Order: sequence, then structure tokens, then C-alpha cells
Amino acid sequence: MAGGRQYWLMKSEPEAFSIDDLARSPKKTTSWDGVRNYQARNFMRTMRVGDEVLFYHSNADPPSVVGIAEVVKSAYPDATQFDRLDTHYDPDSDPDQPRWVMVDIRFVRKFMAPMSLDLLRGQVGLKGMELLRKGSRLSVQPVRAEEWNEILRLERTQADR
Repeated sequence: MAGGRQYWLMKSEPEAFSIDDLARSPKKTTSWDGVRNYQARNFMRTMRVGDEVLFYHSNADPPSVVGIAEVVKSAYPDATQFDRLDTHYDPDSDPDQPRWVMVDIRFVRKFMAPMSLDLLRGQVGLKGMELLRKGSRLSVQPVRAEEWNEILRLERTQADR
């Protein structure tokens, strides 16, 4: 993924924060905070302004890719790690060496039709996608350019139906 735009998938439970919530946010932008997985955090550390994001509704019926966002601010310390009243508080995180980061994303567009997990599983071009790997639970994960393009192609064909 060195050089050029990178692509990502970010999961959110729609009851907690949906694509519609993002679209209604001030300036259609939000900070993506509360990530407490080291591998997902490391992915966030490599995100750059202009990277594109597939917004995924997890724990939904059905789980689906529902739209696109873009990274508008690269990784910076996640303030929730220091807030004792926040559910994402981390008592072991040092303000001088913050353990957790967040990025800011902005709404780009909502898909005409959700791209369900089952629909994605049926696509040969997505066979190796991280999202489709058995046991894959990362809330932030990379998407290869070929996978990104395949999902956009699939979305166009679904919208034409």
C-alpha cells in the first residue's frame, strides 16, 4: 500500500453510529475514536488524508457495506483513552505516549443499495478480502484497490436493477 491512495473498511454497529449519523454530523465529519485493538490501531496510524473508506454496518440485518467516507485528518491521540467517564478509558495509557489514536472521516456518499456480506461472499473478485476471511473481526482493515474497484462495480450493477 505504499504510495498513492489507500483503501480501508471501517465497521460500526448502526445502532451506535450509522452512515446516516455520519451524513448528519457537522460538516459530515466525525472522529473515529474508541478503537482498542492494536492491529486496527496500527492500520489507523498509516491512514492518510484522501484515503477512502468503505463504511460497513456490522451487527446489522444483514451486515453490509453501506457507503463511502474519506479520511480528512490522519491519526492523532484518541482523547477517550484519558477520560475516566468514557467507556473507552484506558488507565494504562500515558498522556506522554498515547497508546490509542483516532482519525477523522467525512461522508462521501451512501450506496443506493447495501452490499450485504452474503452478496460480497459470492463475488470471485473478492475471494481474498479481509472482511470475508473466516474469523475476521477487525473494526478497521485494509482493502486492496482491486477489491475496492470490484465493490464499486458491484454497487453500480445493483443500482441498475
